[in-house]
Amino acid sequence: MGAIRNLLIWREKLQEEVLNNLLRGAEEILVKHEFVKKLEEGRPLRIKAGFDPTAPDLHLGHAVLINKLKQFQDYGHEILFLIGDFTGMIGDPTGKNVTRKPLTQEEVLANAKTYQEQIFKILDPDKTKIVFNSTWMSAMSSADLIQLAAKHTVARMLERDDFSKRYKGGQAIAIHEFLYPLIQGYDSVVMKADVELGGTDQKFNLLVGRQLQEIYGQSPQIVLTMPILEGVDGVQKMSKSLNNYIGIADAPDDMFGKLMSISDELMWRYFELLSFEKMERINAYKLACESGTENPRNVKYELAKEIVSRFHGGVSAGELAMQNFIAQFQRGVIPDDIAEIVLEASSGTYCVANLLKDAGLTSSTSEAVRMINQGAVKIDGEKISDPKLGIPSGSNHIYQVGKRKFARVLLS
Repeated sequence: MGAIRNLLIWREKLQEEVLNNLLRGAEEILVKHEFVKKLEEGRPLRIKAGFDPTAPDLHLGHAVLINKLKQFQDYGHEILFLIGDFTGMIGDPTGKNVTRKPLTQEEVLANAKTYQEQIFKILDPDKTKIVFNSTWMSAMSSADLIQLAAKHTVARMLERDDFSKRYKGGQAIAIHEFLYPLIQGYDSVVMKADVELGGTDQKFNLLVGRQLQEIYGQSPQIVLTMPILEGVDGVQKMSKSLNNYIGIADAPDDMFGKLMSISDELMWRYFELLSFEKMERINAYKLACESGTENPRNVKYELAKEIVSRFHGGVSAGELAMQNFIAQFQRGVIPDDIAEIVLEASSGTYCVANLLKDAGLTSSTSEAVRMINQGAVKIDGEKISDPKLGIPSGSNHIYQVGKRKFARVLLS
């Protein structure tokens, strides 16, 4: 009896560990007890995540979801990576205060090709099924689409926060925008998804999937939302248009340098959402930094090495990127306790000469211009020569004037 009891305790602890790992970093799960019940069925679950190919490259913000897919994959579940080539031509209205311009089919297909190449830097290609929603949506007749539209109401659509704000503000909402959540939800019906992952901004769309599955007689999918990752500025969500992103396809040294530029506080969020290190180890790192027994810079090295290694072929790539980073900055020997300054780029950019003055690195703009012309100013270890260089909002860099003046400046 004792052996059986111990076995049951072991299984219960194992199940709890699996559940905790799958929910690590998640913002919300709907509905948790249904999720546990599905896991207890002991079969591979069908895990869906959709990505509209609206830009040519993926960044670490996308990797938050792809990492979660990897965790499910490692536990033996079936990964369905949906490329929304059909919905991409509609344009997801989520978070937009104006109607979004649809992409052409040529743009969508070109972007989709790069997505397929990049996701396998994380996922196992032999255990990942890539699907395109044009497969079934292009075959849908206008009558079929009308029947689908009949399964949802305008009132329900206007419950969505962005639609509600635009409606109340008298801003246009095109009819085709209402189709987007319906089609995303219908994708779950066709794919018979057990679980759908998405960002917090996708919650409404994911819940439409649950509703439609019930209407079509299926067990409703579990909705697992993940946080929106902040960019290197630590303020706004990671976005190429905001120039605060770290691309999956970035060169190793560039990726390492950008990761080292994030604040110490933001580092812990990146660890939780991007690292595959166990939370016990991450929490130990954090306690060591808080107690002063470890330098946060050294811990950040570990994060940057792990991420670079994942996307560039192994541990040696991360080690080399770290060596290159250290060698780059040894010329100036950056102190551990440099000031961190936040400045507001009200016009979208900040003239570097003004920035140096406002950050206290020079006494005046004219001195900043003179130091730049003398080759005594570096940004992230690289000399600059243009006193009129515009630094975009959202940037986060280390500025050096002469041999001893340093500051990390974040432009909001």
